[in-house]
Amino acid sequence: MTRFTTTTTALAALLATTTIASAGGVERSAQSMGILFEEGAYAELSFSYADPDVSGTGVGQDSGDIAESYVDFALRYRDDITDDLSYAIIFDRPIGADVAYGSGTYPLAGSEGNISSEALTVALRYELDQGFSIYGGLRAVSADGNVYLTAPAALEPYEMDANGSTELGYMLGAAYERPEIALRVALTYHSATNHTFEATESSPAIAGGAALGTSFETTIPQSLTLEAQSGIAEGTLLFGSVRWVDWSEFDITPTNYNAATTTAGNPSGSSLVDYENDVYTYSLGIGRQLTDELSGAISVTHETSNGGYSGNLGPTDGRTAIGLALSYNPGTFEITGGVQYSWLGDAETVLAADPTTGAVLASSSFEDNSAIGVGIRIGYSF
Repeated sequence: MTRFTTTTTALAALLATTTIASAGGVERSAQSMGILFEEGAYAELSFSYADPDVSGTGVGQDSGDIAESYVDFALRYRDDITDDLSYAIIFDRPIGADVAYGSGTYPLAGSEGNISSEALTVALRYELDQGFSIYGGLRAVSADGNVYLTAPAALEPYEMDANGSTELGYMLGAAYERPEIALRVALTYHSATNHTFEATESSPAIAGGAALGTSFETTIPQSLTLEAQSGIAEGTLLFGSVRWVDWSEFDITPTNYNAATTTAGNPSGSSLVDYENDVYTYSLGIGRQLTDELSGAISVTHETSNGGYSGNLGPTDGRTAIGLALSYNPGTFEITGGVQYSWLGDAETVLAADPTTGAVLASSSFEDNSAIGVGIRIGYSF
């Protein structure tokens, strides 16, 4: 595989992770296995900065910008064991959220929410005959979070802190390559990880405001990603991906919060975060060799919307993004930088509901929101 092909693959991978802000609920890493297809001993370190701008109105009040900017990073390393067998070690942060409603008269003013995670993946890849290969590995995923809510009025204020939970999952995949035309098609499955969180909850409506210990379960969902690339002309590479994530299985429902929000109109109680449907994300891009050492790429990404009401801790629904990237590769190292602008899908959230019938009494509308992100990736071949 030529240096241009591997460089453009790095461009595609960077564009896929430059601003995952708001993608698929709380996803921040597309978990690409592109590192497995590098050659020899290779390490890379990547950083990204995302600045979402998310605001809405409800009951005649402006929420202000509720989505905080954040910095993310990932570290990857691969090497050969034999001519046919290689391994990779990957550290990333697959999910995350940083939401803060400012002061004011908006019903949720002062509310905050945070989710953080870390994942360590150890993978093996075995090259078969005629361009086929298989790969797989184990993942250790850790997550924690906290939330402070100034609504609904019956619970005001409500606070929850969930301690970290670490669970094991796995990854499996297969690929087909034809290096002479820079063709590669890879299908990767990441399993779900099921977490049991030990938490504390407090609210005037729960034991008079005393902090109570509780536990609840949350699933970080499974995913399936199809990635493809192919040379279409001398020095030009077409690349794209289709990704499915089982976000309908992601649900944060602390025990006491659920019990306190159970009413005649809402017999199942409420969740802090949940999604009705799964999410599909599509991307398509083209890379071009500009000089012997410089390559560029452009890509377009579209993520489907769910429809219905979104959660107040994640009031967006789908996105469309365009990204640009450049990579400088003089030989043993490469530096890749990218920028991506996202148009975030409009969403509505529920601010109040009738406790008897469950009918929505007040809602908010989040429209014309966006996110911008930049990323840099440094790779080195030993």
